[in-house]
Amino acid sequence: MHHPLLRSIAAACCLFIVSLPAAAFDTSAKAAFVLDLKSGTVLLSKNADEPLPPASMSKLMTLYVAFGAIRDGRLSLDEKLPVSAHAMSYKGSTMFLDTTDRVRVEDLLRGIIVLSGNDACAVLAEALSPDGTEAGFARFMTQRARQLGMDNSTFMNSNGWPQAGHLMSVHDLAILAGRIISDFPEFYPLFAETEFKFDGRAPQNTRNRNPLLRLSIGADGLKTGHTQAAGYGLVGSAKQGNRRVIFVISGLDSTDRRAEEAEAIVNWSFRNFVEKTIVRQGHPVARADVWMGREPTVTLVPAQDKTAMLPALAANDLTGEVRYIGPIRAPIQKGQELGTLVITPEGLSEIEIPLVADRDIPRGGFLIRVGTAAQYLVSQFSDKPQEAM
Repeated sequence: MHHPLLRSIAAACCLFIVSLPAAAFDTSAKAAFVLDLKSGTVLLSKNADEPLPPASMSKLMTLYVAFGAIRDGRLSLDEKLPVSAHAMSYKGSTMFLDTTDRVRVEDLLRGIIVLSGNDACAVLAEALSPDGTEAGFARFMTQRARQLGMDNSTFMNSNGWPQAGHLMSVHDLAILAGRIISDFPEFYPLFAETEFKFDGRAPQNTRNRNPLLRLSIGADGLKTGHTQAAGYGLVGSAKQGNRRVIFVISGLDSTDRRAEEAEAIVNWSFRNFVEKTIVRQGHPVARADVWMGREPTVTLVPAQDKTAMLPALAANDLTGEVRYIGPIRAPIQKGQELGTLVITPEGLSEIEIPLVADRDIPRGGFLIRVGTAAQYLVSQFSDKPQEAM
């Protein structure tokens, strides 16, 4: 039984169906990016690849590197690290560390995640830096970011303290959030902690600034940020059922506006999109002409089931197109990739689904090959422009 979407294109190369418009989210953020993690569907993108000051949201990169060092055994949670005069000199959000302290790595991690400690970042940075300096660690962060596909991120320090050239795009921040969730599930629960009281020395800085953690909407991370240049931003994630959404907003003008925007984005993401299986493995999608084969056509089928996140109001009304270069020369092997089904949900990126041959098509015999060649010559002759008399 064919999927309803494909019922009318089993024997056609193209399908065009009127689709309903998706309800785009009208964000007041300067830049925004929303990703459905399981399907990889980008639900919202606004100035997503523009490098901007990330403020404390860039602390996520320091955390990612630290998590990796702990897993590799280069750092341990119980290890105590010294605090340099440089680390102590940071202002803004801090753990109020001083040079007499030796601080457990686990406390530093919580100090960064919950308290947004600029000093805690510098302590970890100096411990992990190739040359022992925060600047050296920042250069390493930039190199590591490139390896993760974060091409619009450049780090000048470990914590997002305002500094010329310290930039990240919201798309890169979403990539980083996804990698933290997938690569370090053992550490991710730290991002849902709402309070951390370190040594009783900072009673005014004990609560997580993430406004979503107490709202019972599935939010469990990740990091807020604010500087005058960056405005108010948030890298967030929420899980409802088997769906997880990652979102990044930047450039808002107040903590209240950030909280309102973040909550609205989470609700919009879960309420306005549904997961649908749009094609099933082996179900016919189209037929393609075959050149010099024992059969004149080959059926194109999906190599596997394909599930996608679609606008709820348009989940059954999609635009699809089969693309292949034909006729396809025999012999053809079953499972050989021959084309692509392109689905275009309104307001979302194209979904490309590989199509393969459903069976072997051997080369035709001598008579078939001669007949095919003759047909080609006749068509070429009949298509040749006649000379003027």
